[in-house]
Order: sequence, then structure tokens, then C-alpha cells
Amino acid sequence: MLNSNPNSSPYAFQHQNSVERGKQRQNVGNYRPPSSMETIRAPPGFSGKPRGGGSRDLGSRRKHVEDNVDKLKAEYSHLSGDNEMLLREQLDIEEFLLESSRVSYREGFSVRDKFKGEDGGQVDKVGEKLVDSLLIEEESDDKNDKKQHGREKESRIDNRGQRLLSQRVRMLKRQMPCCGDIHRLNAPLLAIYESLIPPEEERTKQKQILALLEKLVCKEWPKAQLFLYGSCANSFGVSKSDIDVCLAFNEEINDKAEVLLKLADILQSDNLQNVQALTRARVPIVKLMDPTTGISCDICINNVLAVINTKLLRDYAKIDARVRQLAFIVKHWAKSRGVNETYRGTLSSYAYVLMCIHFLQQRRPAILPCLQGMEKTYSITVDNIECAYFDKVEQLSNFGSPNKETVAQLVWGFFNYWAYGHDYANSVISVRTGSIISKQEKDWTRRVGNDRHLICIEDPFEISHDLGRVVDKFSIRVLREEFERAAHITQYDPNPCVKLFEPYVHS
Repeated sequence: MLNSNPNSSPYAFQHQNSVERGKQRQNVGNYRPPSSMETIRAPPGFSGKPRGGGSRDLGSRRKHVEDNVDKLKAEYSHLSGDNEMLLREQLDIEEFLLESSRVSYREGFSVRDKFKGEDGGQVDKVGEKLVDSLLIEEESDDKNDKKQHGREKESRIDNRGQRLLSQRVRMLKRQMPCCGDIHRLNAPLLAIYESLIPPEEERTKQKQILALLEKLVCKEWPKAQLFLYGSCANSFGVSKSDIDVCLAFNEEINDKAEVLLKLADILQSDNLQNVQALTRARVPIVKLMDPTTGISCDICINNVLAVINTKLLRDYAKIDARVRQLAFIVKHWAKSRGVNETYRGTLSSYAYVLMCIHFLQQRRPAILPCLQGMEKTYSITVDNIECAYFDKVEQLSNFGSPNKETVAQLVWGFFNYWAYGHDYANSVISVRTGSIISKQEKDWTRRVGNDRHLICIEDPFEISHDLGRVVDKFSIRVLREEFERAAHITQYDPNPCVKLFEPYVHS
């Protein structure tokens, strides 16, 4: 059952009161302090080098923590005794994590499991500021350490990615409940969404240019067909988008360059402007601009798989209105923050839409089903790839109705997941299965040529294709910092709709 409380976690963890959490900590594992003669091996994911330039015993660490608590107590002096207890409880949690990071892997379970316990308890709302304060000193030490060992490319013009949170802070933050007044963001977020929807006039112009192209092409190739694909046709295109067209032949085209050059000649003869045949591009295309409609267009040959992907996304968009709302807002954020540019090592609009669809498949109750896991009512084989799924989506119009989450809650949850919840080291998101699958299962654990697998997004049909393969070791830090920034803004900023979409200017 969905907890419709806006304070619910994006990971469907349940709330516990402070008494229950206290009992939970007392019964976590069979902790045995290491003897002074034992050598402690650092667990996976933790540095073996002492942090902050030197080792700290637990006594000095606790003093540092208590100093921070004393400072906060002055700020929180108006709080009740119960809330002061929560602050102290947070101190215990923080110290517990410090100890657990040294020994828990020796006992066969992760720090996260010890922290969550059997019932997945959450950090209290009152402790949010404390979590940040407790780790200011250690975060500063980490940054200084990274500056000494970091390398910068002279050619890089993006200075972001230098301020990522530590794994320990992420582990704490992922437990934080959503801010209580999140619903106030519904109206401004929906207003942004409405402003991005293409007007009907724009769709009419797109149909107009497609009809013109069909008329010209059919004179030369009577059996060929033209299909719109991509953002202009998958229901996720914003206003003033260019259009992508696939020129599909029934037979295999061995020399696409020759066909594209001939197509360019045909189009130039009909007063279309800026016609260029880019035969050596990764995906060879003809570019043009229609002076009547003012629309620019790219035409490729036999990219039928992209047409099928477009249909799949369009069908998902029909199931629940929140699909488009979330995707439009995320795409607008990505464009504003400059993280939707594959040539800079970030993600494509298509990748962000898949991330949104997968996120909605993972909600509990789910807002979207896994269409490829249902009865196959649509099936076609393209380039030896079977593309089949349930496309009778009009039958699924009420699928997501048990989930009452608003667009504001979903935007918060999306950024919270990608900032704090996603396991970048091991996980692949898969719309095809509606689940998380492992990198090991995909054999995406290492770099192959120019394909890196630092953030893994499986294509629904071409399952060997990782949409995140273009992300490199520098841009993954930029992406993650931007996700963390967005999560922080949606949680704390008094006017997040201004700050969230603030344009990033490359230095």
C-alpha cells in the first residue's frame, strides 16, 4: 500500500518512532570491539587511509560530534525535550556508522543493512541539519585530499563535479523524508510543464512538412515510407523542437551515402533551404530547413528501431498523465543545467525519458507497468531484434490510480533517488524488465573501447546498448553533483522552482 504522506521516503521505507529505533540499534549484530593487536582491513567502498590527515580514536571523534551538537543545541533551544533526545539519538547513529564502517564487513553484512535494521528505520526530520553539521569537518578533509590527487584536463570547460557527497552522507540522506510542504510546488511545476507543451499549431506544421517530404520522396522511391521519430513523435517533445524523419525502404540499402546524396538533390530542387548531406556522420543524415514552416529537419535511412522506440515511449505516455509531467520537468532541468549534451559526456533526452519511465515503474504502488513483461499484442523484428510488447494501453488508463503521489512528490523522489539512492557501481536500470539488474549480468563492469558503463541505462529493445556509455569519469561527477544539487534544492530551498532551473553557464 502506498503511504500517501508527503513525508514518505522515495524508497518506501517505513517510519519508526525513536523508541523502536533505540531498540533496533541495541540488537544490531554482535559487535565486538577490535583488540589493539588486530589489523583492520578497510571494507569495500571505504578508504584504508585515515581520514582528515590522521587517525582519530572514538573518544576524540565523539568529542567532535558533541561539540557540533552543543552548537546546534543553541540553535534548537526552543525545541522540546523529545526533540533534544532525537538530536542525541542522531549522535549515536553517527558514531554507530563510524564504528560499523570498520568492522561490519568482517561480520558478513553491509553498513547500510546495520543502519536500516530489519524494518528499514529512517533518520528523523529534526536530525537533517545535524547530519550535515556532523560531517562538515570530514567532508572538508576529503575535499583537500582529492585536490592533492585529482587531475584536470586542460580542455575541460566544466568545473563542476568537485563537491560530491561521501558515501556515508549519501547513506544518511537517502533516509530523509520528503519536506512536509512539498505540495506547494505542484502549481508552479505544472505551470512550467504547461509552458513546455508544443501548441497544436506546431504539430500541424510538422504534419505539413512531412506531407511535403512524402510527395517529393515517392516520386523517386514509390515504395519508400517516411516516419517521424524521436521527441517530435514520442509525446515528450517540447515546443519549438526540430523533427527527425526516418526514410524506410523495404530492402537493405548497401550504399546509404549514395541515397542521401540523391535525396539532397531532390530536396534542393523544391526550394527547401540549408540542405546538407552528412554522409560521414555516425548516423548519416540529410539536414534541411523548410522556409514555409520554419522547421528544421533531419532525415536518416532505415533507422526503423528508433521508430519502434518512439512508439513504445508514446504508449507509456498514454497510460498516466504524470509520465509526461515528470519527463518534461526533468528534461527542462537537464537542458537548463547543461547536462543533456552527449557530446559533452552527459545524457540524451531519450535517456532521461527512460529514467523517468523506470522511476515510475519502481514506485509502490507502481504508476507504470512493464509493457514488455505483459502479453505481446505488438511484435516486429528489426535488424534481427525482436520488438514485442503490450500496446493496448487504453486498457491501462487506471493502472496508476492507486498511487496518489503528486508531480511535486515525484520530482523530489526522482532527484532524491539519483542523488542518494542509485547504486552507480553495480546497478543497471531496465525499462524492459521494469527492474534493476546487475552490471555483472550485462557484463558492463569494465570499459570496452569508448563505451564506459559509469551510469547504466539499458535500451528497451537493443539491450546491448547502454545509453550511459558516453558518460566519462569526469562527466559522471558533474551529473551526480547536479542530481545532489537538485535534491538539496527540492528539499530545502524556499523557492525551488527558481533555483532548480537556474541556467548553468559553462566557464
